Amino acid sequence: MSLKARLDEDRASEGRADRGSVTHWRRRLLEEINLEDLTRLTMAQRRVRLEKVVGHILTREGPVLSERERSMLIRRVVDEALGLGVLEPLLADETITEIMVNGPDNIFIERDGRMRRVDATFNGEDQLYQTIDRIVSLVNRRVDESSPMVDARLPTGERVNVIIPPLSLSGPILTIRRFPKPYPIEELIRMGSLDPATGILLAAMVRARFNIVVSGGTGTGKTTFLNAMSAFVPATERIVTIEDSAELQLMQEHVVRLESRPANIEGRGEIAIRDLVRNALRMRPDRIIVGEVRGSETIDMLQAMNTGHDGSLVTVHANSADDAIHRLQSLATMGEGHVPYDAVRDQINNAVDAIVHLGRWPDGSRRVDEIAVVSSRRREQFRLDSVLRFDALPIGPNRAVEGKFRHFPLPRHVAGRIHHVGETIPAVFGVVASEPPGTTPHPRP
Repeated sequence: MSLKARLDEDRASEGRADRGSVTHWRRRLLEEINLEDLTRLTMAQRRVRLEKVVGHILTREGPVLSERERSMLIRRVVDEALGLGVLEPLLADETITEIMVNGPDNIFIERDGRMRRVDATFNGEDQLYQTIDRIVSLVNRRVDESSPMVDARLPTGERVNVIIPPLSLSGPILTIRRFPKPYPIEELIRMGSLDPATGILLAAMVRARFNIVVSGGTGTGKTTFLNAMSAFVPATERIVTIEDSAELQLMQEHVVRLESRPANIEGRGEIAIRDLVRNALRMRPDRIIVGEVRGSETIDMLQAMNTGHDGSLVTVHANSADDAIHRLQSLATMGEGHVPYDAVRDQINNAVDAIVHLGRWPDGSRRVDEIAVVSSRRREQFRLDSVLRFDALPIGPNRAVEGKFRHFPLPRHVAGRIHHVGETIPAVFGVVASEPPGTTPHPRP
């Protein structure tokens, strides 16, 4: 075969390969449609219109495909034109809670608490960058070498984090976290996250206006649990929620939702969680719920709890209930005021009533690992009394985590506050016969 014939054959092969690619048919779609007409349609109408156009193009010019292959190609072309390309089917799957893109060829998902790799890939870094640009442009942000980290949110509410080279040595990295649907406490009981008696106790604590901290590691379900507990707040109360990314989905009617704002491209305009906590105090809240404290806003939250805003809820990253209370102390001293440790201890002892610690186990299950009440007062050393603990059995051949919840008697000052508002304490907990000698009386009823 002559050189010219081989070159012609190569060009023909490239043309056939190109006609089988999503990029080729997306380019043909853009040549066929009138973009001005699309602007008058809703997103659902646009998708229907484009699917019809792509179908006509494939009938006229496309290769011979089975019905299934044809439907998949049409969907991928339209997803690429309107949405996020190969990520669209993953976003449509409600069982997926996290999507992690480690470069164009490595896509992982989290389902049922376990991570696994999927077969989907991007055509290359250019297509991945195009998807990233499409996401960050929705929030008027940009991502490039001068601004290589961006937090954004999809129109459907999913939280997105992007980091690219030179900070990422693995190419562009995209992480999408889907906010969990709100689970009532009964559903969490059915899933084994806690037992019925513990659900009754937590409901009583919320109604008795306990200040509760929900602690745990990443992915342990802190926000989901906070949502579930918030359902016990009476509908007559005004609730102000403060978050970095609005994840909470409270069912009450009188809810005011506040969300922090990052700095713009020029580095100005930032509104931090601390600013929102201070502003919330002027909004006449009955309760303040903070999605997560991770810095100097902790001291403002503690002061709010200490100044008539009982019944507030907050989450914090920690490895245990004991670690959570010491972490609050460390976070509260991170501000510019340099509050002494003893003063912060005083604030925490007077503000925090209970800590609910959540854990994530090797089989992907999430449970209440421990519930502890704060029994120390004023500037005493921290003293926590456990009222619930999950004791796991050794993992068997089925790799499922099993165990039992152990209940302990409630301190008398805790039981007194619950009884004072007419709530009951499940019999499996009970009340301690008497307070330990030398215990400081508690000022709250």
